[in-house]
Amino acid sequence: MPNTCSNYDKKCGGCPLLTTPYREQLAQKQARLQTLLGGFAPVRAVLGMKEPFHYRNKAIASFATQRGRLVCGLYAEGTHRVLPGADCLLQEEILNRTLAAVVDAARACRWTAYDEDRGTGLLRHTVLRASVDGKVLVTLVTPGPELPGSKNFCAVLRKKAPWVVSIVQNINPTQSSAVLGNREKTLYGPGFVLDTLCGLQFAISSRSFYQVNRTQTEVLYKKALELARLTGRETVIDAYCGIGTIGLCAAPHAGQVIGVERNPAAVKDAAANARRNKITNARFVCADATEWMMAAAGENLRPDVVFLDPPRAGSTPECIAAVNKMRPKRIVYVSCDPETLARDIAAFTRLGWHPAKFCPIDLFPQTKHVETVCLLVL
Repeated sequence: MPNTCSNYDKKCGGCPLLTTPYREQLAQKQARLQTLLGGFAPVRAVLGMKEPFHYRNKAIASFATQRGRLVCGLYAEGTHRVLPGADCLLQEEILNRTLAAVVDAARACRWTAYDEDRGTGLLRHTVLRASVDGKVLVTLVTPGPELPGSKNFCAVLRKKAPWVVSIVQNINPTQSSAVLGNREKTLYGPGFVLDTLCGLQFAISSRSFYQVNRTQTEVLYKKALELARLTGRETVIDAYCGIGTIGLCAAPHAGQVIGVERNPAAVKDAAANARRNKITNARFVCADATEWMMAAAGENLRPDVVFLDPPRAGSTPECIAAVNKMRPKRIVYVSCDPETLARDIAAFTRLGWHPAKFCPIDLFPQTKHVETVCLLVL
């Protein structure tokens, strides 16, 4: 497998462990987890990948003008300096080919890169999402709704990259670090790409939260379901559910599933994904997870299993207190940050919960990140 990248020495920052042998990467992650979590419960060996390259099904790249020419690539770490390139070792190869085609099509339309300082130009970023069967959703991020020649762009891109099934314009006029804005226009296709995960189909749009490593996500979800020990009768809560992936994977093995997510677009996608997979025992609530869990605990909702899959910042003390009040038989905590996991596990132990085991899965080879599943019981 390749282990050199033209942008690595230019401080791309996307894969800081690229020059570290993969076995050593896993050992480093194991040691970090053992330090943070080993005092609570046994930490299983990190489950790594057979092929730890080209695993990302999502790419985000930024446009710039360099030497009078439109380019696109990742920012150099800590800067807004674009490193042109479409040969990333982490992204699926279909995404690298798509990125090259997007740049060619944009040049054919004579589109210009957005200049933050002057407030001129058309293109800010592109976001690419790929399915397991090699279909791609292309999103173009622009500062305003104007995109002259968009039909021509779609025609040129489809000719260069016939695997592109949808093209979306996302409008982001803000001067924040957020890539995507809240307004979108579908320029071609359905506005999403269909992916298959754990035997279920999920519609992935530009703003959907969806794990970037499909292969390892299946390992992760199977481990989470194994720890949940569902028999087909349980009431399950999927907190921070996103587009419903964990909850819908659990639904065929549960009595009922309630997913909670504060992003309205994600909740809409989750409900559509339930219908797409003919799952009738799952419902999704648009609410802040902490607020909803507190209200539900106050109404004496007593689920059998709670899945917690919070963002990197972890859960909240109020949410943890609400879960404790619900007294489920099992809590399955899915974490993408060992530090916040250690903090939250400590909070649960103070309430009488016991972490039975930690099961780490390497979803992010070549980086310092690691995903961990923890089973908590009373």
